[in-house]
Amino acid sequence: MSTFVVVGGDAAGMSAASKAKRDDPDLDVVVFEKGEWVSYGACGLPYYIKGEIQRLEDLVSITPEEFREERDIDLRTGHEVVDIDPDDRTVTARGDGKVTVGYDHLLVATGAEAVVPSIDGREQEGVYTLGSMTDGKELREFVARSRESSPLEQPDRGPACQFLESCTGPVAVVGGGYIGVEMAEALAANDFEVHLFQRGDRVLKGFSEETSAYVADHLREQNVALYLNSEVQAFEGDNVVEAVVTADERVPVEMALLGTGVRPRTDLAEDAGIELGPTGAIATDAYRETNLPDVYAAGDCAEAEHVVTGEPAYVPLALTANRHGRAIGETVAGNPSVGGGIAGTAAVKAFDVEAARTGILDDEEARDAGFDPTTVTIDAKSRAGYYPEGGTVKVTLTADSESGRVLGVSLASEYGEGAVHRSHAVVGAVTEGATVEELANYDLAYAPPFNTTWDPVLTAAKVLGGKL
Repeated sequence: MSTFVVVGGDAAGMSAASKAKRDDPDLDVVVFEKGEWVSYGACGLPYYIKGEIQRLEDLVSITPEEFREERDIDLRTGHEVVDIDPDDRTVTARGDGKVTVGYDHLLVATGAEAVVPSIDGREQEGVYTLGSMTDGKELREFVARSRESSPLEQPDRGPACQFLESCTGPVAVVGGGYIGVEMAEALAANDFEVHLFQRGDRVLKGFSEETSAYVADHLREQNVALYLNSEVQAFEGDNVVEAVVTADERVPVEMALLGTGVRPRTDLAEDAGIELGPTGAIATDAYRETNLPDVYAAGDCAEAEHVVTGEPAYVPLALTANRHGRAIGETVAGNPSVGGGIAGTAAVKAFDVEAARTGILDDEEARDAGFDPTTVTIDAKSRAGYYPEGGTVKVTLTADSESGRVLGVSLASEYGEGAVHRSHAVVGAVTEGATVEELANYDLAYAPPFNTTWDPVLTAAKVLGGKL
């Protein structure tokens, strides 16, 4: 009997384990997970902290008991893998004691960890990260404590709090990416005075400048105090954080959340001789196999090929982890599968705004890949003009000037007006290498409650085609 060992029990790891066992019931599948949680939706943590999701357990797709009893997977939670020996083809894990298991196939799915920048005072109580279920639980408890102890009236209200009927106190969010924006909403919904600090000149840097400005304006409308070009230098306090200090000011806060991104967990892989790629994540071939035979890597610890550039990219998102984990499961079970490349497709909700992006949007990145980018931005109605509801969709579309190939898109709209679902058409165009002219002729759905006759994406493609 062959043994498939998986290191890491979240999206990539459990997708691979489940698919391999389903396709080859005789396969012995062993999964080591150092924590107590497996197969959970970390992307839902901001909404759990906000209070829209009531129980932490609701973020779990399949329980450990279901994996063990219904899927016949030898899942060992509370076991941290401390050594991979590719010569002996063994994995050693530490739980109550040490255990060593041999493997015929091995998947490294160790995920990513929150980046903790070197800020003075970062070790103080009240400085949080959001990289795990435990982090989410602690933040939810902080919110609950603050709401219970908040006075009815606070005479010393800050600039973001003065517009609210009640306020539990000032908090800082450091980082204007996905987590930072989503947590600003979650904390503001609980009546906190939110101060968001971004080192660069805009939030959501991976989106277009127009989308970033759209979201930033809306954050300000929601009374989030936004500090751009403002690098946090220190957290002041006597064991408990009391203020955020930048080069220009000192802002009193009761809590600080570091939402400054993630990096791949690769120490275990490197110690075993597994090579990293140019992104700093684990390098793999199209089948997710590493430089070591029968050793695979997937999820937030691994890089993958970008469909536009053809080069390795690191985009740690849930769908990629699930797709590549499932493909590895098929491969291990005897049906080699690749799971596809990545386009960098992502979406985010910021209060009453939704935004989406895919492909290559940065001019410098496009030029480095050999393209000559041209971009247009248009505003178009989300529904028929005579329909009693609707809003505006802002579309920024980029293409190669010479070939006309669609390189990427960034969209923003009022929540529910379709920025996210409209991005899907461009994902197809980007993945298949379609030109702007071809995209402009896509047969997209139309009915007055859902769209205009010419979808905003089609309009943007026509305008960009004319410019080219």
